[in-house]
Amino acid sequence: MTHSSDGTEKIPFWRDDRVWRIIIQLVVLGVVVLIGSILLGNMFRNLAQLGRQFDFGFLRNQAGFNIGETIVPYQTNDRYWWALVVGFLNTLRLILVGFVLATVIGVLAGIASFSDNWLLRKLNVFYVEIVRNVPLLLQLFFWIFVVFYSLAPQRSLNDPPTPLLGKGFINKAGLFIPWPANNAGDWLALLGVVLGAIAAFFIWRWRIKLMETAGASGKTQQWILIGLAIAGLLVLLFGMEWETPALGENNRITGGLRISLEYAAVLAGLSFYTGAFIAEIVRAGIQSVSKGQWEAARALGLHTGLAMQLVVLPQALRVIIPSLNSQYQNLAKNSTLALAIGYPDFFSTFQTTQNQTGRAVEMILILMAVYLIINLAITTLMNLLNRAVQLKER
Repeated sequence: MTHSSDGTEKIPFWRDDRVWRIIIQLVVLGVVVLIGSILLGNMFRNLAQLGRQFDFGFLRNQAGFNIGETIVPYQTNDRYWWALVVGFLNTLRLILVGFVLATVIGVLAGIASFSDNWLLRKLNVFYVEIVRNVPLLLQLFFWIFVVFYSLAPQRSLNDPPTPLLGKGFINKAGLFIPWPANNAGDWLALLGVVLGAIAAFFIWRWRIKLMETAGASGKTQQWILIGLAIAGLLVLLFGMEWETPALGENNRITGGLRISLEYAAVLAGLSFYTGAFIAEIVRAGIQSVSKGQWEAARALGLHTGLAMQLVVLPQALRVIIPSLNSQYQNLAKNSTLALAIGYPDFFSTFQTTQNQTGRAVEMILILMAVYLIINLAITTLMNLLNRAVQLKER
């Protein structure tokens, strides 16, 4: 028997659990590296048999295809890599706007499930159950063919467009809505609105802190917030120069912002579909707060709105946010279905590039890397938000 200098028994390394844990991890790592080497070797051999090399030099070649909708300049003689960037920006625009709309729809629908209004509760149940149980692709077809194409029955662009609430138009070319003019005054007004929103956020935090710690009513801060909201609304309505779409010769529409019907359909489908799942997450988060919290809030004289804002939602967020991460990732991945109705997102650009170049391996790696980075970015931001709302140990 072996003894150490301090008189305790020394465990042989083959009986030490710590050593075996390291050995097992090294074996697993070796197996993974071996499988990866076999797969990569097989891929390189197959490419060699086809007379090809694994490289990304083809991205510098001319794309030669058109992208129907872009937010940055693009021409058919641009390079493949720029075409992929244009498609990525289209996808990013779809995802970011979809996050905002889906969150607003989901939160409102989730809170509506606790409304005292019977009709509102039943309409919310109808919306959630229908949307969650119908395939997303079918819903995208519904939005593009049943909703938007029915609002734009024109056979050609020379036919008169359909008016929208007297402020816009819709035809086969897209939705035309009022939009601020791109001048210095509008940018200054927008900057003022953003600064006002930041100030309102800190005032709102100050009000909540006073109400929680000092038992204050927060009426003064509430009136300040109302004043900031009214001022911001007035700046948006009257402080900015809005371009309203107008009919020109041959029923051509000028001015305002044009949104393609494909983009509008994909955005509406993704927002309402994801919003239905977020509504259930919000409902479950609110229900996770015990009934005693509601009763205690009412005993303190808080009406339903303040009880929800000060007592229930802060506790429910700790349940809601982790699940929101999955829904945001699902929205990002579901955006690839835009290809089915003709919106030129990154997946559509990827498919065209792959078909023209025949570089399936390289393009699939690019596709996987792009969506991996998008979802990792979403996860990182949501984890930071989740840590911010968790209870802090003292």
